[in-house]
Amino acid sequence: MDNICGLKRTNYCNDLTMSFVEKEVVLMGWVQRARDLGGLIFLDLRDRTGIVQVAFDINDSAENFSKAKELGSEYVIAIRGVVKERSSKNNNIATGDIEVFAKELRILNTAKTPPIYIKDDDIVSEDLRLKYRYLDLRKPKMQYNFLMRHKVTQSVRNFLSKEGFLEIETPILTKPTPEGARDYLVPSRVNKGHFYALPQSPQLFKQLLMTSGMDRYFQIAKCFRDEDLRADRQPEFTQIDCEMSFVEIDDVLDVTERLMKTVFHEVLNMEIQTPFKRMKWQEAMDRYGSDKPDIRFGFEINDVSDIVKDCGFKVFDEAVLSGGTVRAINLNGYEAEFSRKSIDALGETAKTYGAKGLAWMRVTESGINSPIAKFLSEDVLNSIVEKMGAKKGDLLLFVADKTMTALTSLGHIRLEAAKKLGVIDENEFAFLYVVEFPLYEYNEEENRYVAAHHPFTAPIDEDLKLFNSSPENMHAKAYDIVLNGIELGGGSIRIHTKDVQDKMFEALGFTKEEAEEKFGFLLNAFQYGTPPHGGIAFGLDRLLMLMLKRDNIREVIAFPKNQNAICPMTEAPAIADKNALQELGIELSARK
Repeated sequence: MDNICGLKRTNYCNDLTMSFVEKEVVLMGWVQRARDLGGLIFLDLRDRTGIVQVAFDINDSAENFSKAKELGSEYVIAIRGVVKERSSKNNNIATGDIEVFAKELRILNTAKTPPIYIKDDDIVSEDLRLKYRYLDLRKPKMQYNFLMRHKVTQSVRNFLSKEGFLEIETPILTKPTPEGARDYLVPSRVNKGHFYALPQSPQLFKQLLMTSGMDRYFQIAKCFRDEDLRADRQPEFTQIDCEMSFVEIDDVLDVTERLMKTVFHEVLNMEIQTPFKRMKWQEAMDRYGSDKPDIRFGFEINDVSDIVKDCGFKVFDEAVLSGGTVRAINLNGYEAEFSRKSIDALGETAKTYGAKGLAWMRVTESGINSPIAKFLSEDVLNSIVEKMGAKKGDLLLFVADKTMTALTSLGHIRLEAAKKLGVIDENEFAFLYVVEFPLYEYNEEENRYVAAHHPFTAPIDEDLKLFNSSPENMHAKAYDIVLNGIELGGGSIRIHTKDVQDKMFEALGFTKEEAEEKFGFLLNAFQYGTPPHGGIAFGLDRLLMLMLKRDNIREVIAFPKNQNAICPMTEAPAIADKNALQELGIELSARK
């Protein structure tokens, strides 16, 4: 095997253009493929930047030609040669105008035949890609993903630094505190029976940094949450975490908008419109059935409860009489696109989200065509058509149920229908702020109210008086940033006084002793002069996924876990050694 002593790389593959013709270069990388044409051997040399063609002529060097015959896919090599203009140019690669005639070849390492092809269109299961992730990451698309990830993080760092933010690291081993998701726990060997928690977010520490007088903080922070996985979730993920002192909501949102505008301009050369639209949580739910609505298309939800409350159709009547609602969406102009079978499929979607079923009406040339039309008077039908702005060729879909069930199920039906119809502009980036969330939400499993965001979120000032009488009606100084129907991040103005924080914990059902045990260090800090403060955190992985139009965040994380929270490459999590468990004072009751 050769080495690289005395040979120094002069260029990356994609550096080479016509301006390099007749110049000598040294390149290093991997063999993509080789073609033996008798007296000539051509190979494609690949590095992080791209591919260049290298030629070996038997008449130039029999030794190099002989070594070139040994080359296989993914061999690691170094080439010294002269750049020439190609006679047959290749418009499919950036270096297609030139090629390199090799004067020297060094084989730096051999390679077994890879179990996956190193090309973007390789059709292979995701688990196999993750098992051989170091090969998968060699693919041009994956290399591009991480070049862009680097550019985004650098853009973020540069912008926030210019805005006066200090990048400060916070602990990874910390105290278990109830913040919403399950903690990942780490046992302590030194203090047996005690556990650290991996941080779900740097929330408490960034508030303590504001108490410390740091004024503006940010961090590209690793976070850990033990929750069910899906396309935009991972057990460990990265967020852009920011906190500011002496600010109100508008100050935080202004910095956020300018940050996003800068990142999109610098990384994608794209101008996004600011200021972002703002929508109260209740309006988002009423219009779109979601607190993270995709506003790139219509199909908005309408409330027809007043029209149908005494219409004689039992399903509608009972829903309204029991305190529920009847909501509907109009698939404007797409009635012909939905067969009875496809409408039934939408009905199954409604049931998935708790609704009892889905009613429908077709608006046709001859009038309303619907199984429920016979139960409704002509006046009611006309009023529905008028309220929904319906015309010939429209399809109306109805859910009658509890208000949140009706809204949520129609919100999902709206998305499913839009995807089926292809009405979503995939090239649009539609930002939205959702504001004024409820401060609390009711958890039916625990039979109590829990914090809608987290227990350090400040209530809006006019709702402070409701702590003792009706906390369920309180609203928060909270805001989410939504991009194309995905929650990109969220934040709030924080509680910064001990008396309000005590009331918050009390309303959540914490006793004073429990609050002191779990959050005593924060409550103590509040007694020593904490400034008003607030912040926001973005999911870096989600941002990259959306910017690059990838299907899931695993495409922009170097070594992710699969849907079962397993790393197929390292086979983590693994069974711990018995001696290690004994040192930690842990005894397993059973292993699956």
